Amino acid sequence: MDDQNKNLIFATVLSFIVILGWFVLFPPPETDTIAEPPVATTVQAPAPDVVAPSGTAAPATSAEPAETQTAALDQAPRVPVETARLSGSISLLGGRIDDLILRDYRTTIEKAAPNVTLLAPAGTDDAYYALYGWAAGSGIAPEQVPGPNTLWTLAQGERLSVGSPVTLTWDNNAGQLYTRTISVDENFMFKIDQSVTNTADTSISLAPYGIIARHGVPSDAQNFFILHEGMVAMNNGELIETKWDKIPDLDAVNGVPSERIEGVTNGWIGFTGHYFMTNLIPDPAQPTRLTVKFLPKTDIYQTEAVLPTQTVATGETATVSTQLFAGAKEWETLREYEAKGVYKFIDSIDWGWFFFLTKPIFWVLHHLNILIGNMGIAIIGLTLLIKALLFPLAYKSYVSMAKMKELQPQMEQLKKDAGDDRQKLQRNMMELYKREKVNPAAGCLPILMQIPIFFSLYKVIFVTLELRHAPFFGPFQDLSAPDPTSLYNLYGLLPWAAPEPGTVLALVFIGILPLLLGISMFLQQKLNPAPADPTQQMIFAWMPWVFMFMLGGFASGLVVYWIANNTITFTQQYLIMRSQGYKPDVLGNIKGGLRFGRKSDPKK
Repeated sequence: MDDQNKNLIFATVLSFIVILGWFVLFPPPETDTIAEPPVATTVQAPAPDVVAPSGTAAPATSAEPAETQTAALDQAPRVPVETARLSGSISLLGGRIDDLILRDYRTTIEKAAPNVTLLAPAGTDDAYYALYGWAAGSGIAPEQVPGPNTLWTLAQGERLSVGSPVTLTWDNNAGQLYTRTISVDENFMFKIDQSVTNTADTSISLAPYGIIARHGVPSDAQNFFILHEGMVAMNNGELIETKWDKIPDLDAVNGVPSERIEGVTNGWIGFTGHYFMTNLIPDPAQPTRLTVKFLPKTDIYQTEAVLPTQTVATGETATVSTQLFAGAKEWETLREYEAKGVYKFIDSIDWGWFFFLTKPIFWVLHHLNILIGNMGIAIIGLTLLIKALLFPLAYKSYVSMAKMKELQPQMEQLKKDAGDDRQKLQRNMMELYKREKVNPAAGCLPILMQIPIFFSLYKVIFVTLELRHAPFFGPFQDLSAPDPTSLYNLYGLLPWAAPEPGTVLALVFIGILPLLLGISMFLQQKLNPAPADPTQQMIFAWMPWVFMFMLGGFASGLVVYWIANNTITFTQQYLIMRSQGYKPDVLGNIKGGLRFGRKSDPKK
C-alpha cells in the first residue's frame, strides 16, 4: 500500500471512528418523556443560620393542597400579568409568581400549538414557581414574618404590566408592616422590592430571601449528555452546574441534600432547561448565600438566595431589591441583561467545553440569520465562511494531493526497484517527497480540522434557542430536529405518515437530507480513483452510506452544514487539482466503482 492510500485511509477511518464514537456516546435524545413524579406538598423556607445571629429559628414549612390546575389557580386571589411577551398571574397566597406563559413560543411548530408554560402553581403538573419572604432572626417570631403561606393584600395596581407595577402588603399585627412591589420589563425580568417597617418597641433582625421551587424533575427533561439541565449558578465568574439526577446525591445538611455557596457577590442561581430557565438575581453588591437543595420526602428541587440580615430599629424601614429572570434563553436578551449588570449571564447558555469555538460560531450564525432571514441559508453561509478561513490549508492539501497523483508513476517504479526491501522503498519515497516538495500527510489536515468544527456546530444547533423551530424551506421547518421526510412514504407521495422521529424506522427509512449527504460524500470520494487493494475499496465504497444512516437522526441543520461542506470541498478540490494539471475523472471513477468486486485488467 503506498503512502498516499495509507494517509487517506488513516484520515477517513479516523473521522469515521470519531463520528461513530460521538454517535454512541451522544445519541440524539429520546422522544419519550420522564414520567410525572408525585406532586409534592411542601416547600422549605431558608433559615438565616449563616447570615443572621446564631440561635435564631427557621420558619416553619407550609402545606399546600394538591389540586387540578384550575383548582390550584383558584386557591387564592390573583393579580394578572400581561405584557407583550408574557401572560399569567401572581397568587396573593405567598405572593408567588407561579403562573407564567411565554407568548412568543409554542410547544411545537404547529400554528395551533399551545404556548409554552414556564411556571405553574403547586398542585399542577410540573409545578414550578418563585416566592419571596423573610427569615426570622432575633426579636421576631417565625410566624411574624411573611412566608410561603402568607395571604397578601393587593394595595396598588390592578395588573402587572410594563411600566405598571403592583404592590402587596401584609400586616402581622405585631408591629411590622411588610410591603412587596413587583415590576416587570418588556422581556423576562421581574424586579421585587421587599420592605419591612418596624413600629414595635424593640428592634428586629430578619433576612430577606428568594426561592425557586420545582416539584419533581421536569417531564420534558431530556437527560442528554451534551445538554445541561438542572441547577445553574454563577459565583464571581465561576459557572456552577448540577444536573437534576446529581442534586439528590449532594451532601446532606440537616438531612437534606444541599450545596451552599456563602458570601457570593456578582452571582445568581436558578434552574435551566433546554431553552428556558428561571434565575434568582440578588443585588451584586450584597454578599448572598446561594443554595440548591432537594427535599426527598416531597420530591422538591429548590434554589435559594438569602441576603444579609437586616436589623430594623423602632420606627425604621428596611428595603432590599432582587431580580427574577423567568423566560427564554435568547442570546440577544441575555446579552442585554449582562450589559445592565447581570454578571456573565450569557454563560447560562450551555456552550460546552469548546466554548472558544461555539461562541464565535453562534455569533456569526446569528448575525447571518439576521442579515439573510433564513437559518438554513445562514448555515450554508457559515459553511462558506469556514471554508474560506480554511482555504489556505485546503489549498496546500489539495495541491499536495494533485502532486501525489503526478508522482504515481515514479512511485510505482520505486516499488519495482526496491522489490521486497521495505526500508529501501521508504528511504527512496522520502527522498522523492523531499525533492518534489510534497507532504503525504497534507491530505489529512482538512478532515482533522473539520472534526472540532463539526462538534461545535452540533452543540450550537442543539442547545441555542435561535435554532429551535427555525425554518429552512418546504417540509424542513425545524432545523433543530431530524429530517421529517422519509423514504417510508416516498417523501410524502404515498398516503401515510412518516415514522416518528427518533424511532428505528425513522433511522432506516432516511429522509431527503441524509440521502443528499450520502450522495455528496460519494461524489467527493470519486475525485480520486479507488485504491487497488480490495479491502480499501470496500471501506471507501461503504463509507458514504454508513455516514448517511449514522447522521440521519441528527438535527437537520447539522446535515445541511455537512452537505454544504461536502459540496464546497468537492468544488475546491476539483478546481485546485485542475489548476495543477491533474484532471479528476469523476465519471470514470464512478464507473470503476460499479465494477467493484469484479476482476479487471489493470492495464485498461
